[in-house]
Amino acid sequence: MNNTIEKENGIISVCGLKKAYGKHDVLKGVDFSVAKGQIFSLLGSNGAGKTTVVKILSTLLEFNAGAISICGYDLIKEPNKIRDCISLTGQYAAVDEMLTGRENMHLVARFRHLKDYKSKVTELLEMFELDKAADRLVKKYSGGMRRKVDLAMSLLGDPQIIFLDEPTTGLDPQSRLSLWKTIKDLKNKGTTIFLTTQYLEEAERLSDIVAVLDNGVIVSSGTPQELKMALKNIDGQEYEKDMPTLEDVFLSIINKKGEGKNE
Repeated sequence: MNNTIEKENGIISVCGLKKAYGKHDVLKGVDFSVAKGQIFSLLGSNGAGKTTVVKILSTLLEFNAGAISICGYDLIKEPNKIRDCISLTGQYAAVDEMLTGRENMHLVARFRHLKDYKSKVTELLEMFELDKAADRLVKKYSGGMRRKVDLAMSLLGDPQIIFLDEPTTGLDPQSRLSLWKTIKDLKNKGTTIFLTTQYLEEAERLSDIVAVLDNGVIVSSGTPQELKMALKNIDGQEYEKDMPTLEDVFLSIINKKGEGKNE
């Protein structure tokens, strides 16, 4: 299994990232690089530090050591420039239920000091298939529709990078599939996606590159196919369709293979 990440000048470059809460070291020297236009998925067990990484990269949380470059800007020296080229969608939809979908979009556009934003809002509502519900109160939206509004709001201002922290948590299968399609469409338009997820199938379907965070460091990375082939070559076990899944890879990497599987 590949335990190193090739250092390259990506749109996101992280070297030696460390973060501690008191005496508890969460990140112990994280290194990775994300190329422009990629979908990069960060995997890890609960508490591994995935959301901490997202908060640091999106300038919401200070870190103890390391060097971070995003869109060519140094995170410590030029955080405001980084904020101008990124957007963040957290684990829960950050929408105002007492406003309509369109009003939520207009509010965010004004916060971002965008000019002539109404046509862009209409374009995004159509892109996310929300145009027919745009003037209904968000409190009447389904969970999947709220997620779409949240993601649509994050695209106002045409960010180069979108951070998606477990974006499909709590969604029904149909809404999850719809959001997957939206994420792929964004990638096809050239947007860089930084994704954290608890769903291994999600990472396998969407990702160009997968990195596994364990015990404060990146312990393995590569394309889903590379990681699966690496496990198959060293494991020697029989797998369905003669190929391990990304779940098999993940469990093997964190030394918990076989846990949580049905007998």
